[in-house]
Amino acid sequence: MPIDFYYLLLYPTGAICVLSFGYLFFSLFVIERFRIKRHDPKPDFHPPVTIFKPVCGLDTDMAANLRSFCEQDYPEYQVIFGVQKQDDPALDVIHHLIKELPDVDMRVIVNPRLHGSNHKVSNLINMYPHAMHDYVLIADSDMRVPPDYLANVMAPFASPEVGAVTCLYSGEAKNGIASALNAMFINSWFLPSVLISEMIEKTRFCLGATMAVRRDVLEKVGGLCSLKDHLADDYMLGKLVTDAGYRIHLSHYVVTNVVHEPGFRSLYLHELRWARTLRTVEPVRYAMTFLTDTVVIALVTATLALLAGAGMAWPLAIVLLAVAARCHRWVVHRATA
Repeated sequence: MPIDFYYLLLYPTGAICVLSFGYLFFSLFVIERFRIKRHDPKPDFHPPVTIFKPVCGLDTDMAANLRSFCEQDYPEYQVIFGVQKQDDPALDVIHHLIKELPDVDMRVIVNPRLHGSNHKVSNLINMYPHAMHDYVLIADSDMRVPPDYLANVMAPFASPEVGAVTCLYSGEAKNGIASALNAMFINSWFLPSVLISEMIEKTRFCLGATMAVRRDVLEKVGGLCSLKDHLADDYMLGKLVTDAGYRIHLSHYVVTNVVHEPGFRSLYLHELRWARTLRTVEPVRYAMTFLTDTVVIALVTATLALLAGAGMAWPLAIVLLAVAARCHRWVVHRATA
């Protein structure tokens, strides 16, 4: 093909590349801003809270993950585990944990009843009648937290405007390249995108890593039953809370998602499910996610520039991309450590 043809392609591709690099560097700014705010003083507010841990099957390092929620440096809390099958292998882990920590208020609810199409929410609905406190916190079973987790997450409720608190999470890979790629996606793509969204407009969603909510607010929006037929229950909970006139606080506390992908097929299906969910709840933002594929866009642009006769474009683009990606990884690690 003639060189002029590649030049024609290079103009729009180059513009997209500039926008993509702009997104990358803007994400560096918001991550650093987030890191600085993590050190802001927090209100001294420690209301009693019930922690819901819906469980289905065994996760990697499950015992350590669940135990981290039961060893909190916090005045008063209750932990409720919920499973839907009597033969769930996670029950052995939970019963051992209850025996290991007899001074912690823990119980396990086994109830197979389904209330809608979302099995996790059905599990939560079965657990809900056993909650003793006016604040409830829902966290996925593959999360791990330090002892000061509850103190940090519950503090924003000192403001009556706050109806729910949610947390970002960083990925910690276990066993294999597929897990490492999933953790990389969480740390380098998902986490910055949430921070950029939060900076542009008020947060209108929750994240499954942590969804803490006032019970009076939850009941005002229809309770957990209002989520029973929604796949993205975390997103819908946030939407209902904000529609009711309350604010969702994105905590500056980052929890750890222990990531284990058995293989590349599992990783593909995981990311495909995530992409479909995003497309359903946020179609416009989903359509714009191509700008976040900086590596692919940079390689395509550099290839077109090389074919068009700009010989130095290729090595310069690769060097710039490598430096930017390394800076991005370092900034994310520093902000979430």
